Amino acid sequence: MTIAREILYYILFIYWLLLLGRLVIELVRTFAREWRPTGASVVVIESVFTTTDPPIKALRKILPPIPLGPVRLDLSLMITMIVVLIAMSLVAP
Repeated sequence: MTIAREILYYILFIYWLLLLGRLVIELVRTFAREWRPTGASVVVIESVFTTTDPPIKALRKILPPIPLGPVRLDLSLMITMIVVLIAMSLVAP
């Protein structure tokens, strides 16, 4: 049983790292709008977005971005990261 919990913990940790990578990529895309990835970074970024999109899109349907004047605050990524951290603490060996 402990081996299964450790494997699940490491899977959740890797997924949390992917979510953190997505956060960094989205921040870069927000502040450097002219930046376009090239080469191997395109493959890495596409795999990060493909892996992290399903739960984030599901949360966006439930909790749409909150309008704050001219900008919208999207909480789906933060909520997903918090849920993964809570799940990690529950299955921690």
